[in-house]
Amino acid sequence: MSTTTEDSGTQQGVRIGDRRKWWALAVVAVAQLMTVLDLAVVYVALPSMQRSLGISLADRQWVVSAYAISFGGLLLLGGRLVDRLGRKRTFVWALLAFGAASALGGAATSGGMLFAARALQGSMAAVVAPAVLSLVTVTFTERAERATAFAVFGMVSGSGAAIGLIAGGVLTQYGSWRWCLFINVPLAVIVAAAGAVALRGDEPAPRRGYDLAGSVTVTLGLACLAEGFTRAEPDGWGSSATLVPLALGAALIAAFVAIELRSDAPLLPLRIVTEYHRALLYLAALLANAAQLSLFLFLTYYFQTTRQYSALHTGFAFLPFALAVILTANVSASRVVRAAPITLMLTGAVLSTGALLAFSTLSAADSYPTRVMLPEVLMGMGVALSLFPLNNVVLAGIDPADAGVASAAIATTQQMGGSLGNSLLNSVYGIAVAGYVAVGLQRGDSTGAAMRGYDVVFRAEAALYAVCLVLFALVAMHLRKKAAAVG
Repeated sequence: MSTTTEDSGTQQGVRIGDRRKWWALAVVAVAQLMTVLDLAVVYVALPSMQRSLGISLADRQWVVSAYAISFGGLLLLGGRLVDRLGRKRTFVWALLAFGAASALGGAATSGGMLFAARALQGSMAAVVAPAVLSLVTVTFTERAERATAFAVFGMVSGSGAAIGLIAGGVLTQYGSWRWCLFINVPLAVIVAAAGAVALRGDEPAPRRGYDLAGSVTVTLGLACLAEGFTRAEPDGWGSSATLVPLALGAALIAAFVAIELRSDAPLLPLRIVTEYHRALLYLAALLANAAQLSLFLFLTYYFQTTRQYSALHTGFAFLPFALAVILTANVSASRVVRAAPITLMLTGAVLSTGALLAFSTLSAADSYPTRVMLPEVLMGMGVALSLFPLNNVVLAGIDPADAGVASAAIATTQQMGGSLGNSLLNSVYGIAVAGYVAVGLQRGDSTGAAMRGYDVVFRAEAALYAVCLVLFALVAMHLRKKAAAVG
């Protein structure tokens, strides 16, 4: 009798523990959705922000890039803080600070104030994001469970951008662009409170240095590169306004690598990113996100300025992409367990490249269902298949002590891709438009100039994803050789 009771109690304990585990996943998934959504939610609101705060065409990308650069540049430091201070503690407090920064951005009275608030938001997201992925990594240790958890994480990460676009349209149309930021305040409080209850406490790691020099150099380096790309359109690639920040940015990134090689407690232990297949996958993540996130920027302006969609209409015009991401992630989740993830990633890269090439042939009067919606669906499927399994492949075999910083390295490459992609391709767009104007605007064809710009940037995005396809193929070859050698 006592044995049966004890067994029953043990089984009940397991069920309770499992239930708490999945509640914890729900909490961190919502937090991840907030950080990803907040990168995209401002895209649809950008035209309203420009008009309200007097932001120039060249500087408009800083609404996105200020967030992405601080997010990406400080993620490595955030990952170290997560390991040092404890996952639960950093998750809760950083989320509350994220809400406070959102309130500041919503109250902005100038472009500079908005950019500063977005940078502060990004710095807080840089702590929340590695805490989230680290919590998933250490909570789900069984292969099948981990694949499911990463599928949920990936679905939230990928669909969060599209959901942010839709939410931005709704909030801007029925309220103001300011509500795209204010909405984070109550959400941050609710999710932080839920995390304080649902997440298990953990012991901080042994004291280690924080490598502030490394954090400062990589963040400033990214900012300088983005500024150099931004100045290329108004000032030209050969101008000192462009070349000086680009050279300074490259020097700072090189200094970051040198610091990491010499540091006793490096911000990014180079063993994490120097293994052949991981290095290729980090690069692929950077390029894929440069293509995906810049696509949102230019489709937003295509919808609102070329097709004259309202903010609400623009937001819902992205709905096919969001649904394709969610449905594809659900269908492919079980296949990550049964099939080689790299096969899914190769398929996704092919679909995304094809979708971007289809976008490059758009005209102002094309039918939405056939010429816009279908490429969106292909792009959503491609993103889900190419990027969601990537986290699982990169983190396989990582020492739990490095889980936070390895997770941060993935997110860093994604944010670097988003910020640098927006900066570079925004200038490419401006240069393409200016070139068209110089030779063909005698007829007052402003729409033709805009479409020329879209054609060029969509082809550039397709090229970026094509490179990802090559990188995934190299990873597949490497993993097959590695498996054969072990076998």
